[in-house]
Amino acid sequence: MGDRDFDRAVIAMCAHDAEGAVGIGLGDVIGGIGFHSVLRQFGIDPGDAPDAPVHVGGPVEVRRGFLLHSLDWMGQGSVDVAGRWALSGSLDILRAIAAGAGPRQWVIALGYAGWGAGQLDGELATPGWLPVKGGIDLLYDVPAADRWQRAFADAGIDPRLLVSGAGTA
Repeated sequence: MGDRDFDRAVIAMCAHDAEGAVGIGLGDVIGGIGFHSVLRQFGIDPGDAPDAPVHVGGPVEVRRGFLLHSLDWMGQGSVDVAGRWALSGSLDILRAIAAGAGPRQWVIALGYAGWGAGQLDGELATPGWLPVKGGIDLLYDVPAADRWQRAFADAGIDPRLLVSGAGTA
């Protein structure tokens, strides 16, 4: 693709309209930082919450946290994303998960990917992007290191057969 921020990226799109687009990257994790360390930064006792990996959400606002989660929990500022999952970015979801009262399924990321009006549409028209409607299991059940290949497999494509350049005749 040529853009280090999006090489082998897996992005859960949360909004895409005439005003622009926003997505959360879930194709890579931040080494050395787990969910417990995020909770402790806010003075929240992790309780029995799993110390899940924290994903590289994107190149924008990398100090801001976001959680994609199942629709069985909605809190302050949570947004339903097309009836498939929710997006939350407030402290109430962190407290709820730590207390064992949060959503059944969730992933956490720092940062997001954002595009201005028409920008993503233009990028999608060029080689290097493959939009797929991945299953919910791609978000919650597939390890980050495997998501890129799994997304291709779900679309019926073997990424080993792709080339990064074109020849001439």
